[in-house]
Amino acid sequence: MEQVKATLTVLFEDPFWVGVYERESGGRYGACKLTFGAEPRDYEVYAALLQNWERLEPGQEMAAQAAAQRRINPKRMQRAARRQMQDAGVGTRAQQALKLQQAAGKLARRRRTREEREREARRQFALRQQRKKDKHKGH
Repeated sequence: MEQVKATLTVLFEDPFWVGVYERESGGRYGACKLTFGAEPRDYEVYAALLQNWERLEPGQEMAAQAAAQRRINPKRMQRAARRQMQDAGVGTRAQQALKLQQAAGKLARRRRTREEREREARRQFALRQQRKKDKHKGH
């Protein structure tokens, strides 16, 4: 059976509150963003998570790092949990996954705009050629 680990971190990225959904399953790691707007309450975060569950597909997944499975001292675990609660920001793996996703979108957008620009240039050229022919026919 495949183990799935998912976390949702809510943080303030000026000017909006966003949630970073991270999922690790089957040796793959991915992250995606969920924008809230105003500071969300716990029940609003839960409702948004339930409402957008199907759309939370992390794009551009990358290989997950294997975590060591050894017993951790309870006090150390408690300190780590406290430290994690005080840390503001997105984990570096989440940042990397989001940057990969953003880069892929940027490349697709560039490709699409280049094709539109070339299509428009071909249309303008054909229009000029047609005008030349029409002008020539008229004498």
